[in-house]
Amino acid sequence: MATHDEMRMNSGVLLLLSAPSGGGKTTVMQGLLAANPNLRRVITCTTRPPRDGERDGFDYHFLTPEEFERRATRNEFLEHAVVYGRRYGSLKASVLDLLAAGHDVVMSLDVQGAESVRQLASADAVLRQALVTVFLTPPNLDELAARLRGRNADSAEVIARRLETARAEIAQWRRFDYLVVSGSRDADLRRVQEIYAAEKLRVARCGFELRG
Repeated sequence: MATHDEMRMNSGVLLLLSAPSGGGKTTVMQGLLAANPNLRRVITCTTRPPRDGERDGFDYHFLTPEEFERRATRNEFLEHAVVYGRRYGSLKASVLDLLAAGHDVVMSLDVQGAESVRQLASADAVLRQALVTVFLTPPNLDELAARLRGRNADSAEVIARRLETARAEIAQWRRFDYLVVSGSRDADLRRVQEIYAAEKLRVARCGFELRG
């Protein structure tokens, strides 16, 4: 067995999960965080006001619209978007700080956000080495429609729009490193956990050094 001197800690992983709405990415992310003590999520910035019980710097970084715009202008975000009239974004520095501290990072983003991160990572050596992208999708749109209806959160009109968006998003699956065709929640978590474990053993991340 390798000693501490012989095997150094592998470099960090930025595990980016993407899926159409209802595809299960948030559930998988929560399962990964519960199962892997060294894995951290990125705290998102938002311009919406805090809800009851939410804490600044823990649930979200709550920014004024003006501060958000200043940070966006300075290209401080890995990705940002407008959702229901409020702005949301992930700070590049937050990811780099976590990686520098020896943690792995998991993010859950839509396809557009994933593409933004992919483009920025192509010009940043640390992010480029760390980034691993996984796309989760139900086997067909009927299954996705059933999941969206089962949430009892949207009208039939909204679900129809989400399905049309999902059709375009699923067509982008070849842009990702891994494809997981969704089954049960447990199966999805197990498969993404296996991807994460395998990426930690990738030679390009390894700090192995034999001594003596």
